[in-house]
Amino acid sequence: MRSRLLLILLFGAGALGARMTAAPCDPEGPVRFICGLSAPEDLVPVPQSDWVVAGGFTGGGLYVISTKDHSVSQVFPGGPSRVRHDKTTYADCPGPLDTSGRMSAHGLNVRPGSGGVHTLYVVHHGGRESIEVFEIDGRARPPVVTWIGCAVVPGMQGINSVSPLPGGGFVVTNFAPRGGNAVAAALRKGENSGEVWEWQPANGWRVVPGSESPGPNGIEASRDGTWLYVSLWPVRKVMRLSRGRTPVQADVVDVPFHPDNIRWQADGSLLAAGHAASAPEKLMECFAKACPDATSNAARIDARTFAAREVVRLPFSPSFAGGTVALQVGNEVWLGAMRGDRVARYPLE
Repeated sequence: MRSRLLLILLFGAGALGARMTAAPCDPEGPVRFICGLSAPEDLVPVPQSDWVVAGGFTGGGLYVISTKDHSVSQVFPGGPSRVRHDKTTYADCPGPLDTSGRMSAHGLNVRPGSGGVHTLYVVHHGGRESIEVFEIDGRARPPVVTWIGCAVVPGMQGINSVSPLPGGGFVVTNFAPRGGNAVAAALRKGENSGEVWEWQPANGWRVVPGSESPGPNGIEASRDGTWLYVSLWPVRKVMRLSRGRTPVQADVVDVPFHPDNIRWQADGSLLAAGHAASAPEKLMECFAKACPDATSNAARIDARTFAAREVVRLPFSPSFAGGTVALQVGNEVWLGAMRGDRVARYPLE
């Protein structure tokens, strides 16, 4: 989710003073960690490679993690990064990011390419609210990213997650543009607070019909673009929404936590990740101190049957809490979080 905005709206700015405890990168029971990051809120694999991209939500930019030796490298800003503006596809983009400041990288996604070079989409908060677009060369060690364009978000939408569509476009979730009252109502009554937006090179931004929903958060599109899978954070549901169909079809499946990001897996399933406490209002309290019932969670969703099964329930730890994304890597599930300096490696049975 757009964590900082949401938590300010729900719990007040004072709650954000809490920080994860700095801790050694030692295992905690069966869970191991990859450290040296800055709030890895989202994770996405680089196709046909041994690398995972992590976004630094609190200003760390973009990192890559080796799935072989678990080493971490920052690749943007700095690192082996380049700039080449694609002014045909991204004609309205005003130019490259000002990398003299800090880059807040939120949601991530990748469009597979050929020859080891792919397109990386990044939800960016900072000097401009935008989707920043890169090429990422997974053949290099570490991968090299080249900034190629952007799509600046109109108005003050609180964009959260992104997924590519056929034809060069993408969809994004707009979590809570209607403000704190809408989020609070979504928590209490399941009322709508945001929607999904689509961007295409030829005609820019538009709202996806039928996508108005309570707290739309993570998003993935099917390969053919006919279905969108959207995490509805306040109401503990994942929505399957048709795209390009009249009438619009929308189905939901319940999960036992507040789902944040959602990610396609190599086996064709989806992993939705998030967090839970005994009540939504306790979430921030439980991030700030040890709460026996606070957990980081993930559920595997069968895209065909649209059934969900919880596969991860990780108790609160002073060094890791508030899970936001899950990615299966070998026989582990890697979990990112909205704060802290690490990715958790949760062993699958």
